[in-house]
Amino acid sequence: MTLSEPATLNSEVESLVRNDPHQRLDEIASHVESDLNAVNEEILSRLESDVALINQMGSYIIGGGGKRLRPMTVLLASRALGYEGDDHITLAAVIEFIHTATLLHDDVVDNSNLRRGMATANDVWGNEAAVLVGDFLYSRSFEMMVEVNNMRVMEIMAETTNAIAAGEVMQLLNCNDPETTEAQYLKTIHRKTARLFESAARISAVIAGQSRETEDAVGRYGQHLGTAFQMIDDLLDYHSDSEETGKNIGDDLAEGKATLPLIRAMKEGSSDQRSLISGAIEFGKLEEIDQIIEIIESTGAFAYTSRRAEEQAARAKEALAAIPDSPYLQALLNLADFTVARSF
Repeated sequence: MTLSEPATLNSEVESLVRNDPHQRLDEIASHVESDLNAVNEEILSRLESDVALINQMGSYIIGGGGKRLRPMTVLLASRALGYEGDDHITLAAVIEFIHTATLLHDDVVDNSNLRRGMATANDVWGNEAAVLVGDFLYSRSFEMMVEVNNMRVMEIMAETTNAIAAGEVMQLLNCNDPETTEAQYLKTIHRKTARLFESAARISAVIAGQSRETEDAVGRYGQHLGTAFQMIDDLLDYHSDSEETGKNIGDDLAEGKATLPLIRAMKEGSSDQRSLISGAIEFGKLEEIDQIIEIIESTGAFAYTSRRAEEQAARAKEALAAIPDSPYLQALLNLADFTVARSF
């Protein structure tokens, strides 16, 4: 398959995902159900603090739902690579803590008030508390990593948190900039989103005692999976039901983010259409959101974004070609399909 060709979902997978994505995700998760339960218990245990506000906010955030795709990647990849210990539980919780910390900080920077259909932590408790609890989650995650006592894991995760922070700064610099290119967009999401998926897969290979070649292979899977995930997330910001996603339609535009649907629409649109979208990005305006959505549709930007995401999902699956077949491998492949066909 070349990158110019759209990925083709298995017909059975496509039917299940598009008709009931929740059911499909539940089916994928069922392969590591007991592990996921253990991760949830680990998360609740590690959130405990003698500071009441940390307990309150931690329970609120973690209990707010989420697809748990990143910890699920740790669990499935570990099992697919033959790991039989317990460190994957701790590391899956670490990945979720780091992800949650970035969400807390993101919501403060973006001044968001809704996530997963709930008021954001900063909206409930204020920006200061949200930032500090995010810092607590970061530091707690590194305490947990030390317990695993694997220097390669520490190296990967230290580089990852640094890359995520750099990606956040890059996104901030690109905000309200209608001249943001697709290359700049990709560089940002590779650091801000895809890197954590990549590391979730890499550390699974490390604890399973696999070769660096295998680590790199599953790392590529995670990178492409995360890139596809973010592209679809950006598409859903303009092309979904807000009750399904738990976000307000047009949130990215209100925050001045030039995501792929907008970048492509400006490239393919008329001068007037480019001017309309450019002004909306520059000033974070939602007044013409309906017209902008029509432009994204008419210029083929929705289809283009979907196709690029499907290409990434195909590359993710190709990266696992040398991994022995198992129900866990099949679940990883299905996870890539789910990522691009989801509606939430």
